[in-house]
Amino acid sequence: MVFNIEDITKFREGNRLEAKLASGGLPSSLWETYSAFANTDGGLILLGVKEKKDGSFEIAGVENPDSLIKSFWDTVNNQNKVSINILLNKHVYAKEIDDKNVVFIEVPRADRQLRPVYIGKDILSGTYHRNGEGDYHCTKEEVSEFFRDASVLSMDTKILTEMDESVFCQDTIKSYRNVFNNTHINHVWESLDNTDFLRKIGAMGFSKETGTLHPTAAGLLMFGYEYEIVREFPLYFLDYQEKYDDAIRWTDRIVSSSGEWSGNIFDFFFKIATKLTADIKRPFKLEGFFRVDDTNVHKAVREALVNTLVNADYYGRQGLVVQKYPNKFVFANPGSFRIPLNEAFDGGTSDPRNATILKMFAMLDIGERAGSGIPGIIATWEKEFKMKPEYVQSFSPSRVKTFLNLNDLQFAKTSDNVQENVRENADVQENVLDNVQEKDRRKIILDLLRKDNTISIREIAEKLQMATKTIQRDFDKLKVKNIIRRVGADKGGHWEIIADNGE
Repeated sequence: MVFNIEDITKFREGNRLEAKLASGGLPSSLWETYSAFANTDGGLILLGVKEKKDGSFEIAGVENPDSLIKSFWDTVNNQNKVSINILLNKHVYAKEIDDKNVVFIEVPRADRQLRPVYIGKDILSGTYHRNGEGDYHCTKEEVSEFFRDASVLSMDTKILTEMDESVFCQDTIKSYRNVFNNTHINHVWESLDNTDFLRKIGAMGFSKETGTLHPTAAGLLMFGYEYEIVREFPLYFLDYQEKYDDAIRWTDRIVSSSGEWSGNIFDFFFKIATKLTADIKRPFKLEGFFRVDDTNVHKAVREALVNTLVNADYYGRQGLVVQKYPNKFVFANPGSFRIPLNEAFDGGTSDPRNATILKMFAMLDIGERAGSGIPGIIATWEKEFKMKPEYVQSFSPSRVKTFLNLNDLQFAKTSDNVQENVRENADVQENVLDNVQEKDRRKIILDLLRKDNTISIREIAEKLQMATKTIQRDFDKLKVKNIIRRVGADKGGHWEIIADNGE
C-alpha cells in the first residue's frame, strides 16, 4: 500500500483512507474500519489526525504512540475482540510529522479464505465493508457470500445430489460438442458418450454420498434448462438488452426465463456474442478457405462477456445483465471481485468464482485462463479508443459493473445502421463464396457428414462461415450426382453417403 505522506493535510477520507483523532486512546470505531478495510480492498488508518469540516486533515498527534500501538496489538490479537489478526509488524508504525506523532495502520485486504473479518463474537452484527467514506454493516446475504467465496474449491464444483442427467438440454450438449470437436480435431474425447464426456469436462461428478454421478453446479449452469437451474439458484436470471432508441426501453432483448430457449449460460453466450459485436467495424480477409474478420476489439468484448459469466455469484440478487448502447457496453454480475482490483488489472493472478465454467469455455478457445483477460481488455481499449474500461464495485447487494465505452468511429448508432451493416456483411460474404472452390467445399461437407450424419445444413453453414443458401446448393448438387441422399424426414432423419467419386 503506497501513500505519499509528504503533505498529509492534502489527504481526504475515501474508500481506502480513514483518519481518527485518538485523543483518548484507541477509538472504538477503529475496529469497524479494520473489519471494513479487511473485507473490501484494504486501506490506511491514521491515528492522531483530525478531519476538518471541509474534509481536509489537520495533524493533532498522539501523546504516547508506543503505548497506543501496544494497545492496538493486544486487542487485534484477542479473538474475543477481533476474529483474526491479518497484520504483520511492518503494518503498524509511528511517524513524526511537524513535531507531532502520527500512528499508521496499514490494513491489507484479507485473503478470501479468511473473510469475513469481524469484531466481537457475533459474525452478523460484527462484519463490515467499506463503501465510499464510511464503514457499513454487512447484510446477512453479504456474509453468506463471504462464506461461499472462502471455500478452497471453486463454487461451481458443488455436486448436486438431488439432480440427474435429465436436467441437461441435449441440444446444448450437442452444440458444445460440435464446437469442441471443431476446435480439437480427432481429440480422444470425440468418441466418448455424453455422460463420460460431461464427466471429463467437469459437468458431472461422482458423489460418495449416493455412489453415483450427478450434475455439478457448473454443468447445470452451462447445460441445464432454466427451470432446472432455478431449483438450485432461485435468483438466477440472464438478461441481454440493446438500447438504440431512448424513446423505447430496448430495441432487442433476450432473457433466460422466456421459455423460448434453454436459458443456460452456454446458449446465452452464443446468442448474444455476435449481437454484441455485429456492428463494430471489422476488416475483411481470407486465410485459405475461411473468412477471418476478428479484431482485438471483438475479442475484448467476448472476453468481458466471459469474465461476467464466470465471475458471477449465481446465488446473488439482481441477476446478470448485459447492455449494448450506441456508445458503450455494460456488463453487470452479482458478486464482488475475489481478488484486489489492482491485482486483477496487473494480470498474472486468476481466481474466478466459477473456475470449472471458465475451463469449459477455455476448451473452446474462449476466455483467458492465466489471469490476463482484464489486462488484455484494458490494453485493447487504451490502444483503440484512447480510454480505459471502468470497473465499478458496489455492495448491498454485491455487484460488479464493467463499462466499455466506444467512440463514433467504431460503433453504429442506430438500429438502421446495424441492419445495414448486417446486410453489407452478408453481401460481402456471398461474394467471397464465389471465390471458394466448390470441389474443396464439398469435400469438407462430406467429411462433416461422415463424422455426424445428423448435422443440419444450417450447422454446416455456421461451421464454414458460409451463407446457408450456398451450402444448400452444394447439397442439391451432391444429391443430383447421387453422392448423398436423405434418409427419413427433415427432422429426425439423417444423411447417407452413397458414393465418393472424387468429390
